[in-house]
Amino acid sequence: MAQKELDIPVDGMHCSSCSLLVEKSLGKLDEVDSINVDLNTNKAHMVLNDKISPDIIDKTVESVGFTVPKEEVVIQIDGMHCASCVNNVEKFLPRVDGVVEANANLSNQKVTIKYYRDMLNLKEIQKTIEMLGFEYIGLDGELDVMDEEERYQKDLRGKLYRIIVGLVFAAILMAIMQFHIMIPPLTMGQLSLIIAIFPFCYVSYPILKAGWNSFKHKNLDMDVMYSMGILVAFVSSVLGTFGIVLDSSFMFYESAVMLPSFLTIGRYLEARAKRKTSSSIKELIGLQPKTATLVTVDSEGNPVEKEIDIEDINIGDILLVKPGEKIPADSIVVDGESYVDEAMITGEPVPKLKKAGIDVFSGTINQDGALKIEAQKIGSETVLSQIIQLVEKAQGSKPPVQRLANKIVSWFIPVILTIAIIVFLLWYFVAGSGLLFALTCLISVLVVACPCSLGLATPTAVTVGVGRAAEYGILIKNGETLESSKDVDVCVFDKTGTITEGKPEVADIETFDMDESEFLQILSSVENNSNHPIAKSILNRFKADNIKLANEGKEDIQLLAVDDFENVTGKGLKANVSIGGVNSPVLAGNLKLMESEGVEVSEEVLNKFNDFVSDAKTTIVMAVDGEIKGIITLMDKIKDSSKPAIDHLHKMGIETYMLTGDNEKTAAAVANAVGIDNVMANVLPNDKLDKVQELQKEGKRVLFVGDGINDAPALSQGDVGVAMGNGTDIAMESGDIVIMEGDLENVVASIQFSKKVMTRIKENLFWAFAYNMILVPVAAGILYPIWGIIFRPEWAGLAMALSSVTVISLSLLLKRYVPPIKKQVA
Repeated sequence: MAQKELDIPVDGMHCSSCSLLVEKSLGKLDEVDSINVDLNTNKAHMVLNDKISPDIIDKTVESVGFTVPKEEVVIQIDGMHCASCVNNVEKFLPRVDGVVEANANLSNQKVTIKYYRDMLNLKEIQKTIEMLGFEYIGLDGELDVMDEEERYQKDLRGKLYRIIVGLVFAAILMAIMQFHIMIPPLTMGQLSLIIAIFPFCYVSYPILKAGWNSFKHKNLDMDVMYSMGILVAFVSSVLGTFGIVLDSSFMFYESAVMLPSFLTIGRYLEARAKRKTSSSIKELIGLQPKTATLVTVDSEGNPVEKEIDIEDINIGDILLVKPGEKIPADSIVVDGESYVDEAMITGEPVPKLKKAGIDVFSGTINQDGALKIEAQKIGSETVLSQIIQLVEKAQGSKPPVQRLANKIVSWFIPVILTIAIIVFLLWYFVAGSGLLFALTCLISVLVVACPCSLGLATPTAVTVGVGRAAEYGILIKNGETLESSKDVDVCVFDKTGTITEGKPEVADIETFDMDESEFLQILSSVENNSNHPIAKSILNRFKADNIKLANEGKEDIQLLAVDDFENVTGKGLKANVSIGGVNSPVLAGNLKLMESEGVEVSEEVLNKFNDFVSDAKTTIVMAVDGEIKGIITLMDKIKDSSKPAIDHLHKMGIETYMLTGDNEKTAAAVANAVGIDNVMANVLPNDKLDKVQELQKEGKRVLFVGDGINDAPALSQGDVGVAMGNGTDIAMESGDIVIMEGDLENVVASIQFSKKVMTRIKENLFWAFAYNMILVPVAAGILYPIWGIIFRPEWAGLAMALSSVTVISLSLLLKRYVPPIKKQVA
């Protein structure tokens, strides 16, 4: 291989020692002849003697403590018709300098390109796309939706006109051939040529142009094969017309016009069907409002309303949303009260009451009252925009099962061409069936073989399935997750916020030699330094008591000064609190904390503690100056959906575990209430990770369900990580699957979606394989010796066109799919 130069960015270098370390590590690779690392530009310039995998470069640089930064861009192209087209795009784009990887999606004609940061050369990418015979449309995010729709409609019209012209003239040609029509002095062949030449050129032009572009650049794809079949039919007919080599029996004019007409019919139906596969994402994009009403104040202090474009909204702007209008940006309500329909984002059909201080989200619909809102997030930062980005990325991903199809497709066309030639030679030279029959079989084999259905089997099912799941508020992030989710046999749940609501409320306060208000004041002063949900619940009770005092005209109670605050992991809190001007040590936590700090626990306290715990209450003991002064309990309500979801998992043969930092009795009470198989209590965050790893070592495939924040290690370790949200309050980057509304039934539904989509992919692939395995031999004439059946080229072309449409139609059935657990609930 000739030497090739490669520049890569390197992050993390701060001195000459860093650059020398990178040079030394990369210089050891066999493929690297020479290397120079420039500290000023943070780039490494390499001269290579052989092709090198980006993964090897990444691992080498990371092994010495640095990173190779990459970014992604999505481009829209047009003209990909089969899996061979996809393979060619993915094969040639990484040859462009700076491009690491390309992932083409046949269903939506988009290509996701991963490239080294600051090294994107769009002109070279466009040149490569056009060299391969495809049309470069532009960067996905910069395309106008209306222009895209107009381009789509124009393409459909063009195909429809060609279909009409092709079928009308094919019918005329068939009539001429059938009834031997002649107009002296023209022979039947000459008349057919005059009638066929215009429609043939018009209908075949897009196919022949694409085929020539591919052939010119040494790319064997479907257009090349089909062009060969069409041209063989037409050229044979012309030669037969004028008696050049062939005689007048070689008349394929009707086939020459029918073949491109049938292919165009297939592509017309395919284009319409593919459009439907991405309807879910278009509906999400359609949720984004185009304008907003900005509220400002004039020089006299009067409010002024002004309609502005959505792009002109700034963070902090006050916006007015009238009944029936869409929320224009992620905002907080500053005035007004209304119910807002968030079903399009969360999948939850019941509208939610929104009033001052509550968040609202872009794209959701205000129902009955006017709201004034303050913009908090705009543009690509809104929850709706993040959902759209996530779903689009997932729809473009490929599950591992696609690799089999890709391997087959890479050999498909060379094998079909070989079969076609062998079939011709066998019939003509071995069987002696004559040139006409051998030529008919050759053309039929060329046009009947279809890698298109193989290429569409996976992306169409993934696109429709992921979009359908998003309608239920289930965001599946990639194709790999679909394949992993269908095989899970263990489901591990965090308790708080997953099985329970995650919003504990104070249930009981039991004090010993201390007034309840003083007890709550001291405890709240300590808890005010923690951001744990329990701390927030205790502070909410403290604030509620103060509101009662204010309503009674009494002076509210202030929090006390705290220092030396310490969070003792798995036990509770320690601090010094200023009580009556004296710093007193205060402990708030479980009995383990009391024991470790040498605090005596009386029998009365122990009995009370055990009684509360047996009622599944989270119980906290507080001690002041080494003496227990009271017990406070909190109840976290179990979600209504938890028990039905756990029951459904058991019916599916999936074992369940619950991991919690709570005590054994509380954990057991919750587990018994919902039917969990196995329970681990008093678990620290790292213990959750260890338990997941332990289950995986036993050969089990683990799905971990958590809140996406505190359970990050376990979510990452699980074969599938499911992050539970509460409405729209969730980090989108958490987990492999994001449940927008914290409903455990959607965890079950996500598994059912995965099973259904993977089943549909396998059905599609089966159909694609079976079609080719059955019809290629039939086209080759295998039925002729026994039954005298010949598969005419025009019918072979129709069968090929319908095979792709069949696969897409099977995928579109997923749009009607309702997970069994949702049927049960309904």
